[in-house]
Amino acid sequence: MGTATPSLPTAPASGADLPLTGFTVGVTAVRRREELVALLTRRGARVVEAPALRILPLEDDHGLRRATRQCLARPLDYVVATTGVGWRGWMSAAEGWGWGAELAAACRAAIVLTRGPKATGAVRASGLDESWSPPTEATDDLLTWLLARPLEGRRIAVQEHGLPLEAFAAALRERGAEVIPVHIYRWAPPEDPAPVRRLIEQTARREIHALTFTSAPAIAAFLATATAAGLHEQVIEALRTDVLAVCVGPVCARQLLDAGLPVLWPERGRLGALVRTVTEELPHRSRRTLQVDGHDLVLQGSALLVDDESYWLSPKGTTVLRALAEHPGWVLSRAELLRRAWAGSDADEHAVEAAVGRLRQALGRHGDLIRTVPKRGYRLATR
Repeated sequence: MGTATPSLPTAPASGADLPLTGFTVGVTAVRRREELVALLTRRGARVVEAPALRILPLEDDHGLRRATRQCLARPLDYVVATTGVGWRGWMSAAEGWGWGAELAAACRAAIVLTRGPKATGAVRASGLDESWSPPTEATDDLLTWLLARPLEGRRIAVQEHGLPLEAFAAALRERGAEVIPVHIYRWAPPEDPAPVRRLIEQTARREIHALTFTSAPAIAAFLATATAAGLHEQVIEALRTDVLAVCVGPVCARQLLDAGLPVLWPERGRLGALVRTVTEELPHRSRRTLQVDGHDLVLQGSALLVDDESYWLSPKGTTVLRALAEHPGWVLSRAELLRRAWAGSDADEHAVEAAVGRLRQALGRHGDLIRTVPKRGYRLATR
């Protein structure tokens, strides 16, 4: 279930030891979403939850049952495990059908390949050993390893993860292998599509500072929803410039990389490492420190930190304050602020006056840092 951005406070709150204060982060994950949200909020971020997909349950999955029966019909030569959760789901489903011991024996007699540490851990937890796992988590590395072996007549079970590995299976079949796709879980649109649509709109407006992705299907669904909403180009441009995309690993990031978009991922594909990447990168991208009127001011994301107090600002207020902070003491006219913060709209200079008023109110006792210069505009106080 998604959540909207909380209302903006007018009272200060301590910003100490909260490195993501001022930043709004979108979370598109469905699995372990609560854990990811907790890690981000614990560091001061505001989180917009918007699962891009949902996982359909395994109960009564006739396709999985049929694939498992096919795996047991004759000996397997290779078994490819691509995800930990998928492998555990397969073993659990087989156990429920009374085939657990038989499936384990079939896999034990085959060469088991695993994609990454999570799949490796799940295979070992089921009492099996992997024969080989690539140093990366790339499915292409598994395919390269297999294609270097004679495959004519070999039977290969491929545990798939969310989306069918059609190109992977086709390459093996071209070499004469019999490929059994074992689809453990299937993705479907979220039950409530409103949160992801709102997240897309906020991304297009640059109200989101970072988007986190933990699966490639979530990226595909997010961009498809943006296209359906008529906001694909705006979202792509936001990701190219102002909105940081952070993925759990390079496999997840591939679609964004193929689109020529900048994207980061941690060295290890873990949620904690993903959050550390966000925590290190966002302040580096937007943190601005200056001395104004005897105060230490830090502009970070959509917050102003003044003397260890933090004030969350509205998007327009943030743009106005950043414009004034470029040259503290310089006067910016209402027309200039209107051009910067309301470009493309039909707002007039009264909107600037109202925004400055709300900004002063949001800054509480520090509202007088923004000075009015009669008949000229506004400036940030320097003394």
